[in-house]
Amino acid sequence: MPKLMQDDNTQEMKIAGPGNFTFSAIRIEDLGATEYTLVTIVCDVTGSVRLFKNELLNAIKTIIKACKKNPRSENLLIRYILFNTDVMEIHGFLPLSSIDENDYEKLNPQGMTALYDATFSGIGATLKMAESLSAQDFDVNGCVYIITDGDNNAGSAVASMIKDQIDKALSGEEIESLITILIGIFDPNSSDKKYFSDKLDAFHEEANLSEYIKAGDATVSNLAKLAKFISESISSQSQALGSGQASQPLVF
Repeated sequence: MPKLMQDDNTQEMKIAGPGNFTFSAIRIEDLGATEYTLVTIVCDVTGSVRLFKNELLNAIKTIIKACKKNPRSENLLIRYILFNTDVMEIHGFLPLSSIDENDYEKLNPQGMTALYDATFSGIGATLKMAESLSAQDFDVNGCVYIITDGDNNAGSAVASMIKDQIDKALSGEEIESLITILIGIFDPNSSDKKYFSDKLDAFHEEANLSEYIKAGDATVSNLAKLAKFISESISSQSQALGSGQASQPLVF
C-alpha cells in the first residue's frame, strides 16, 4: 500500500487475514497516554467524486480541526486512507499533535471502486493496532468511517471477509468496542443515486457494519453537516472508552 505522508517514527504492520494488506502506525513506545480511540477515515477518490472533490477534502480537514478541539484529543490516533482502484494510506495511526491537515494534498479522483478492499483495510488495521495496544495494557476502542458514492467494482476483498473481522472484534478482548459507519454521499446531478444507495445499504447488511448513513447530495451544506457528524461521533466514542460499551448512535 503506498504511503503518501512518511514519518520516521512509524512502523509497518500486516493486517490479519488473506491478502497482503499493511498499514503504518506510531511506535507504541512513543505513546504518552494510557488509553486510545483509534479513528480511521476512509475516503472515496474514484472518478465519480471529481465534481465535489474540493468540498470533500474540506470536510476531511474540518474533521481533523474539530478533533483537535476535543478535550480528549491526546487520546486519539488517526489514520487516513483514500481509495479508487487501489487503497492509498495518506498516513497511518498518528497522534493528532503530529498531523497538520493543511499538508493534505488536493484529491485527484480517478479509477474504479475498491470499496471492499478499503473497508477491509480500515477495519483490519484498527483491530491489529488495538491488539498491539491491548498487549501493552492500553485501553482501546475504535471507529471507522467509510465515505463513498459507489458500488464495489475492483479489488480482492469480499463482504464476508469484512463481516469476519467485525465478528472477531465483537467476540474478542483486544478492543473494547468498535463502530463502523458507512456513509453514502452523491453527486447532486447523478441519476443513479438511489441505485448506489441501495447497493451501499446491502453492503452495510452483508458486512455487518454498525450503520449506513444516507448523507444525500454532496452539497457544501451536507458535507459540512457530515464533518460535524463524524467529529461528534469520534468525540462520543472516545468519551465511551472505559465504559465497556460503544457510544450511542448519533442522528445525522
